[in-house]
Amino acid sequence: MMHIRDYTGKDAHACAMIWNEVVQDGVAFPQLDLLSDEEAHVFITSQTRTRVAADDSDTPLGLYILHPNNVGRCGHIANTSYAVCSTARGLHLGESLVSDSLLTAKEEGFRILQFNAVVATNTVALHIYEKLGFVRLGVIPGGFLLPSGEYADIIPQYHLL
Repeated sequence: MMHIRDYTGKDAHACAMIWNEVVQDGVAFPQLDLLSDEEAHVFITSQTRTRVAADDSDTPLGLYILHPNNVGRCGHIANTSYAVCSTARGLHLGESLVSDSLLTAKEEGFRILQFNAVVATNTVALHIYEKLGFVRLGVIPGGFLLPSGEYADIIPQYHLL
C-alpha cells in the first residue's frame, strides 16, 4: 500500500534517482543537469515542502516539490513539480501526488497552484490535471524542446485553492 509523507534526508538517493530519471527522459522537466544525492538533498530541502509517495517498505516511488511560483505580490501562487519512477507509473501515484499537493499548498498558505510549462505531449499529466479541476490558460507554441530536437507546445494551468 502506498502512502504519502514528508521527505527526510534518508530519501535523498532514491529521490535523486527518481528526479534524474524524469530529467533524462527529457519530456516533462525543463532541467538538463542531473543531481547528485547531495545536490538533490540541498535542492529538495530548499523547497517550501517536499512530499514522497512510498511503498509498504517506505521506499520512495515518487515525489513532488512545492514552492512559490513568484515573489512579493504574487507570492501566494505556488508551483509544483512531480516525479514518479518508471517502474511505478500506471499505479495512479501521479494523481495521488497532485491531490496531496493541492492540500499541502493550501496548508502552506498558498491561494493558487500554477503550472508554468505542462508539455502538450504529456497526456497522462494533462488528464490528471483536467480530472482534478485545473484550468488551462492557453498554449505557448513550441515552448518546450524535446530530446528529438523538435519543439512541443506547453499548456500553463492553475487551480484555485
